Amino acid sequence: MGYTVMLDTANHEAPNASARNGQRNLSDRVRSLRLADHIAAGGGGGRGKSWLPWGLCAFLAASTLYLASVVSSVPAPPERKSESGPKPAVKAKAGARGSPGSVIFEAKGYVIPEQQIQVSPKVGGMVEELNVVEGRRVEKDAVLCRLETTDYQADHDRAVAALKAAKHRYEEIARGYEDETEQARVDWEGAQAEFKSLFLDLGRNQNLARNKAAALSDYEKAESASLSMERRVDKLRLTYKLQREVRKERIPAAFAEVKQAEADLAKVRWRLDNCVIKAPITGTILTKKTEQWNIVNPVAFNVSASICEMADLTKLEVDLTIQERDINKIFKGQKCRIRPDAAADRTYYGEVSRLMPIADRSKGTISVRVRVEVPRAEEGVYLRPEGAALVSFLRGE
Repeated sequence: MGYTVMLDTANHEAPNASARNGQRNLSDRVRSLRLADHIAAGGGGGRGKSWLPWGLCAFLAASTLYLASVVSSVPAPPERKSESGPKPAVKAKAGARGSPGSVIFEAKGYVIPEQQIQVSPKVGGMVEELNVVEGRRVEKDAVLCRLETTDYQADHDRAVAALKAAKHRYEEIARGYEDETEQARVDWEGAQAEFKSLFLDLGRNQNLARNKAAALSDYEKAESASLSMERRVDKLRLTYKLQREVRKERIPAAFAEVKQAEADLAKVRWRLDNCVIKAPITGTILTKKTEQWNIVNPVAFNVSASICEMADLTKLEVDLTIQERDINKIFKGQKCRIRPDAAADRTYYGEVSRLMPIADRSKGTISVRVRVEVPRAEEGVYLRPEGAALVSFLRGE
């Protein structure tokens, strides 16, 4: 609905020209505010774009009706059930969190050999031969080093001679015991017979001296000879007893000397044999600790104590430090996936071998070891000691 404001200026005349000009200007401004005649009349006459306000009103009305219809078509939310009621079961998808075989935890650690051996000589000496090269794989009992053997060879030869002397003494005592015992018995029995003869002479001389048929000096000589022989018989009896009972113990004593000499020989032979250092296992040499012509001694502090370090690189472990808050996700025997940083496209599989019994309270961590088996063809190629690796702990069945 429009309103037309008409101002008739024809019937009013201004008293002067300035008044008329002012009135004309006011009339022009009022006329510019009124609606067009064709809009007020309800028809379109092509007087510009006076239909635009009505079009905007129609568009707003249509938009309001459309939005109202959309809101009324949305279904009402279902009523919320009590939390204590049964919940629908959710089936885990393959590879989703919580399903068997999925990654439950990841941590980064460092590769270490399962068994790293420090090869050391058991005796000290100068290195005469050295066959140690870092990275070389050696078989068990391969010769790695030879030490000087001058002193050990001399001790060995002296021990061999001492053993021979002890054996000869033992054989002499063992074989001569019976002969010496028999000789002592014969001497004792002979002295007894001689004493018996002298004792009879003493009796005859005593009778003759009593009858004054013999001189007193003869009786005294016979008595002295009889007493002397009696003491000799006692001495030979004791000698026989000593030989038969006491000196019999010389045989085991001589046998013990033989055993002692054998032990001394075994000791010096052990020292001599250990001048040759052999590989204790089949593995790879990691580091070299000495050079040729150096002196090595396992009990000294100012010289080298070892020859090299070696390990079997087909049996490795990954050493990880896990925060205590995450340790409940890990258990012994848990399957793991290992990716070395040196070869991110390679994947190895292993399992948790052990959880260390003591935690590090300064860091709040616990050490975990993951064992991994490496194929013989890839030994020392992708997984190397002290190299970094990412370990994914898998959820078990």
